[in-house]
Amino acid sequence: MEERLSVQPKDRGPYALYRVEKRNITTLESVQILRRVLKVKPSAIVFPALKDKVAVAIQHCTVKTPTTPVTKEVKTASISAKLLGYVERPLSPRDLLENRFTVTVRKIAREEAEFVRERFELIGEQGFPNYFDWQRFGSWSRNLGFPGKLLLLGDWEGVLRAYMAEPLLGDPPAVLRLKRLARENWRNWPLLKEHAPKGNFRSVLTFLCDHSEDFKRAVNLITPRLLSLWLSAYQSFLWNCLASFVLERLVSEKTRLKYPFGELVAPRWPLPSEVLANLEGLEIPLPSAKAKTEGVVAEAFSLVLAEEGLRPESLKARGVKRAFLPKGKRALWVTPKEPKILGEEEDELFPGHIKITFAFSLPPGSYATLLLRLLEKEFGKEESKA
Repeated sequence: MEERLSVQPKDRGPYALYRVEKRNITTLESVQILRRVLKVKPSAIVFPALKDKVAVAIQHCTVKTPTTPVTKEVKTASISAKLLGYVERPLSPRDLLENRFTVTVRKIAREEAEFVRERFELIGEQGFPNYFDWQRFGSWSRNLGFPGKLLLLGDWEGVLRAYMAEPLLGDPPAVLRLKRLARENWRNWPLLKEHAPKGNFRSVLTFLCDHSEDFKRAVNLITPRLLSLWLSAYQSFLWNCLASFVLERLVSEKTRLKYPFGELVAPRWPLPSEVLANLEGLEIPLPSAKAKTEGVVAEAFSLVLAEEGLRPESLKARGVKRAFLPKGKRALWVTPKEPKILGEEEDELFPGHIKITFAFSLPPGSYATLLLRLLEKEFGKEESKA
């Protein structure tokens, strides 16, 4: 995957612009590596988007120019970064034009290869639902649900449990081990502090040792970026629910995309031209207290919030000082640009199977992983007709 930017670097400026290639680490882990090598604070490094861990990804970041000479190149086992020049401000999501993907899909049964090719060509021509995919929902907990919802409800102890004790979908093994200890010794703050690593986790526990019941203030000590990610994840879940409701009404032949926290409507391709005409260009607001909706989207908004036990005014993070729900709209439907099948051959890793390499571009915020999931044959099964 490679980001394509709209900004052009200059010879001088207050922010250094780097092209970063990372392998099998998260964007946040890249920040920590660059922080150590460049000897700057994490807040000085800005990536405009987060990318998948399991991938080779080319991203860009800006670094607030230090007083010492700027490092032109960084190389480690996990990342390489090259200085491109300088810009006047930190990068933001609006600086991203698109993401170009080159993906090899493996272990395709011979009898299904033709279906996969045809499905890719149909999606390349007609598009697919612009849902947020798995990567967005690493904060979901089987026991607590979305901590972002707990923030909106003001369930401060629940938020702390999500942070310190309950397993979340995206937690690494080291965090899960620490959380098990916290579950078994909940509210024994001195013991947990004794075993906590240095950092924000210990800072929160230090506060709780002196203010054992002040959960609201403790939550406000959690890194604001993390709280914002939690809010955004829950908002993305709500948006997916809205989009699924709208597709349920507009698409006659459909199947389901399954997640641990629910199902979403997926269409059956090919779609009739009149259905595509209704889908293309339709935007759905990101759920917020002041989101303006009408028609089928307004109906979906009311029903989804009712199912979640919320009201429109609930969609504001009251009591959290530095974390907010994003505002804006998101296209319901997305069509890949320049879709190509680059090759098809025997899969050397899975004898008797085929591998196919695809290339395509998507706008920022759309998920290649979702497109690839929709190439599976099960999504070609018809569920119902209106």
